[in-house]
Amino acid sequence: MKILSFLVLLAALAAAARASHPGQEAFAQSVAAEFGVDAGEVLRWLGEARYRQEIIDLINRPAESKPWHSYRPIFLNERRIADGAAFLARHRALLERTEERFGVPSELIVAILGVETSYGANLGRHRVLDALVTLGFYHPPRQAFFSRELKQLFALAAEQRLDLAALKGSYAGAMGYGQFMPSSYRSYAVDADGDGRIDLWNSMPDVFASVANYLARHGWQRGEPVAVPAEALAGARDPGPLRLEANRRAKDLAALGFRSPQVAEDDPRPLNLVRLEGEEGPEYWLAFPNFYVITRYNRSALYAMAVYQLAQAILERDRTAP
Repeated sequence: MKILSFLVLLAALAAAARASHPGQEAFAQSVAAEFGVDAGEVLRWLGEARYRQEIIDLINRPAESKPWHSYRPIFLNERRIADGAAFLARHRALLERTEERFGVPSELIVAILGVETSYGANLGRHRVLDALVTLGFYHPPRQAFFSRELKQLFALAAEQRLDLAALKGSYAGAMGYGQFMPSSYRSYAVDADGDGRIDLWNSMPDVFASVANYLARHGWQRGEPVAVPAEALAGARDPGPLRLEANRRAKDLAALGFRSPQVAEDDPRPLNLVRLEGEEGPEYWLAFPNFYVITRYNRSALYAMAVYQLAQAILERDRTAP
């Protein structure tokens, strides 16, 4: 009898130790209905997940809130350029095959990995399950988005045989060398090495192909430019709020007083004007559709410009290497 009582006590203590999140039963049923994952299994994992205040703190102060002159040095520095050139050289053959298949330049693939994880040196220290539970249940400003990503995580774990207890990533729940969110992992990641699984931590063919496929599927135009510097002429007029998608023409921007010697005024390609806060005042760039494609990876003009400039710096370093 004493043994039975002790076992009951242990069970009660274990149950008390398990987390409970508001609306978790309905959430589990929704995962089961949408993705066929057992609701009891979802609840079991939710019971293992913990609210993390540091996740809320981090998402409330993203790097993209900085001005360009403070944001740029985070990614455009000697260490990241040198490491990127070395990474490009080390994986040149595989990157060239990936570029041929998807049309995305090797240096751009490398730059994205450089900005996201320092070429795999920093894959994230937060347990993905905790991050997405915290944001999906306790972050009202973007709760709907992260709740969907949490559902996708359960589906992804079942499909790719991932261990939710051990899975680490960013504070937002992004994973692997390229920091894919669960929905992007399921929609755009590629099994390029043909082993039957998509491994964004250990398989460089999968990593490179997945980043390139993501950009290609979002409209990357092979051989087309990303952005060129522009100048504001005397009397230039305010172009209005920045729209990331290229939806203007060179002649329209010229009429507002913004031109680039690299783009003819009768150029028919869609463009947009990007204004960045440089150390000595505003910087202006004419951005092509490929710039917008990079923002689909992270919806920030700062991010896209950092990726583009890092890619150019890596390419230049590679070309001049002895």
